[in-house]
Amino acid sequence: MSQYILTVSCMSTRGIVAAISGYLAEKGCNIIDSSQFDDLQNTKFFMRVTFVSEDGATQAEIREGFEKVAKQFEMSFELVDASRPMKVILMVSRFGHCLNDLLYRWRIGALPIDIVGVVSNHHDYQKQVVNHDIPFHHITVTKANKPQAEARLMEVVEQSGAELVVLARYMQILSDALCQKMSGRIINIHHSFLPSFKGANPYKQAYERGVKLIGATAHYVTADLDEGPIIEQDTVRITHAQSAEDYVSLGRDVEAQVLARAIHAHIHHRTFINGNRTVVFPASPGSYASERMG
Repeated sequence: MSQYILTVSCMSTRGIVAAISGYLAEKGCNIIDSSQFDDLQNTKFFMRVTFVSEDGATQAEIREGFEKVAKQFEMSFELVDASRPMKVILMVSRFGHCLNDLLYRWRIGALPIDIVGVVSNHHDYQKQVVNHDIPFHHITVTKANKPQAEARLMEVVEQSGAELVVLARYMQILSDALCQKMSGRIINIHHSFLPSFKGANPYKQAYERGVKLIGATAHYVTADLDEGPIIEQDTVRITHAQSAEDYVSLGRDVEAQVLARAIHAHIHHRTFINGNRTVVFPASPGSYASERMG
């Protein structure tokens, strides 16, 4: 039996859940997991449903029939095959801890994605990437050639069919035009617990302020630097006896974990952008293993 994921967002009103579940039942589908959220502040509704097609209805048939339900409630929706891994491009500069972590998770099947390329403005990780049989694209970025570099990046994205771009410590600021074109499709890991300590050297800033918690933030990229909707965050405790170098070491571990969790949520369609915020449905008990294996 084919398994699908349906995600829906619209203005909140009565009858949405009944309409969705009723339609799926009519199509011979069985719901195996469902999450929903009403944002009472702006009256928006979000829902994610995982279901199996028990009577053999195809994805196209289910989508075509659901168009009527979507039109009735003015929904934005997406229907995807749960077994198909999302095509992802990773971008990195000279800090490789997040890249290394993602490659390892991908290799052992803990992160079921299809890595269709790695882009870097340096050659540091070219050999490592090629040894994984992944295409490596070196794109030099300078102030003078930035438009051409971003045009080349978009060529790589479009030719590979990438659905998500992950900035795994890619240390170049993307243009407003690129951020808007790829809205909701670029995830960045920031080496700080946003919104504090934005910009350069956040660990030094944290050290100078004597903080007792440091962390990392994964967020969607927008034209506003480090201001995009937050997907995932985590922290680690530190003490006065630790140095700024200790902060960096501890922070790198947190960055890798936070980025992996954010990607995991996105590729399983558990994230919804809600203005400047996100709605992130957790993996339900018993579903994480099946999500991990695709």
